[in-house]
Amino acid sequence: MSSVNAGSLPDSAKASGWQRWQIYALTGLSLSIGWGIRGNFGHEWGAAMPGALAAMAAVLMSGRTDWLQRIPLFALFGALGWSFGGSMSYGLVIGYTQSGDTLSVLYGFGCLFVIGFLWGAVGGAGTALPAYCSRAALAQFFAPLACIFLVWWAEGAWEARWLASSPTYQERSPLDWYDTDWISVLLAILVVGARTVVRRRLEDADRWILHMAVGWWVGFLLLTVLLGLRMTPPRSDNWSGSLGMVAGIFVHLTRQRQWGLLYATLWGGIIGGIGFAGAQLIKLVLMKTGWSTNWHSVMEQTYGLINGLGIVMVMEWLRVRAPRWQDQDEQRVYRWSDAVAVSAVLLLLTYVNLQRMVDDWLRAKAVPESILFLTARGWFDLFYALTAAAFLWVMREHLKRPLPLIPGSPLGRGQMLYLVFLWWIVTGNFMRALVAFSPDRLITEGVIHVNALLCSVWALLRAYEECEVPHVASTDYTTILRRGVVAGMALLFLTVLSAWGITRALYGDTVAGGGKKQIRFNTTTTPR
Repeated sequence: MSSVNAGSLPDSAKASGWQRWQIYALTGLSLSIGWGIRGNFGHEWGAAMPGALAAMAAVLMSGRTDWLQRIPLFALFGALGWSFGGSMSYGLVIGYTQSGDTLSVLYGFGCLFVIGFLWGAVGGAGTALPAYCSRAALAQFFAPLACIFLVWWAEGAWEARWLASSPTYQERSPLDWYDTDWISVLLAILVVGARTVVRRRLEDADRWILHMAVGWWVGFLLLTVLLGLRMTPPRSDNWSGSLGMVAGIFVHLTRQRQWGLLYATLWGGIIGGIGFAGAQLIKLVLMKTGWSTNWHSVMEQTYGLINGLGIVMVMEWLRVRAPRWQDQDEQRVYRWSDAVAVSAVLLLLTYVNLQRMVDDWLRAKAVPESILFLTARGWFDLFYALTAAAFLWVMREHLKRPLPLIPGSPLGRGQMLYLVFLWWIVTGNFMRALVAFSPDRLITEGVIHVNALLCSVWALLRAYEECEVPHVASTDYTTILRRGVVAGMALLFLTVLSAWGITRALYGDTVAGGGKKQIRFNTTTTPR
């Protein structure tokens, strides 16, 4: 395992303006597709899908063979990074921007920038992580994450049964603390603590988790509990914990002197902030046309597109600065890590999202509640389990003896993984929407399908596997990061003020879309 410098790009690998445009378009549209689908599924697991898709797209177009060899790991950590923002509530914030109340509009766009920054910052860090860590370091994450997810599943199942057993708790759980994920974060700390006690050592993966979790608690306790700052009462205040979590990432990366990852975190956040506020502004401008459609989906897909462009911008910058790994020995030892990552992305991530479509089928009466000896959900779980078993069996045999079906080149394997995951979630999303399809769904499922076709063509025809990527031997990260912070602050004010001014010019005191007028600062909601 080592990192080496490379020479200049050969002529065949130098991209023309047209080719560069396609490189950015593939990653941007990949995250846009995923985000459009995410809008139908929501929350953390939904946000993981665009994260995986965009990470794979950026790697496919990088020309870095060492990155292509790690594409399952990029997909997994990209999914994890983008998932964290799914805990934040933003429905009321969007309502503020459409309220016609000048202060609420300004506040709404400011909050959208903050939420977008926090979402994109962790997403950028997760996407770039495999570019800066050895396979051994990445493999360290698997055990603690598996333990944490199992504990979360057990706690969720117990809490659901406990709350269902008492009518008193139907309206509000006694565990509800500003509608945040405090239990999940606390359990993550306890799991890492228990593992550390048993194993008598703290690995870098454990430090990552602890910095994020402890940072979450510091942000939540300081901003919401002590200072009483609430973004959208009575909705969730996970934003304050997320702010602390991002601060924890900055602290950890600074202590580890991981300046490249710090750059990815910072600029992923800045573009994410511009993307969320900017996408909502674009939606409001287009709404002035009077055309009736699913404007929320337009906003989501636009937000995904801007975030995708931010990710490829960051990865293009890191492409010539991140270490070039020659880890054939580690690849043999940690070959199982690729299998785990592929299984997690193709099986676990798709299942936890697509299993929700059974409820839509039942509501639309497209399937009976029970068939023979199982419920509709039972049949879905059974067939997904059989699919997973067959997949894992084939994967096990492939690790023993490579199957002819699986491409031998890293690029071929990367393209196969990207296309299988892309069409798995696109098809699953369409199956969910089909039972209650209406004309305004064309702006979602129709656009997603066309974009998926474009991405499939570009991923097959424009990705290149091997080239000598020029390596920047030294980078003045102190200056770059300082300028990034200044640029981020300037872009915050420019984006928010511009969005506020344009919205006020277009709508004045009128509620955009004719919906409910959401005013932020004259509510009588009592904080919990």
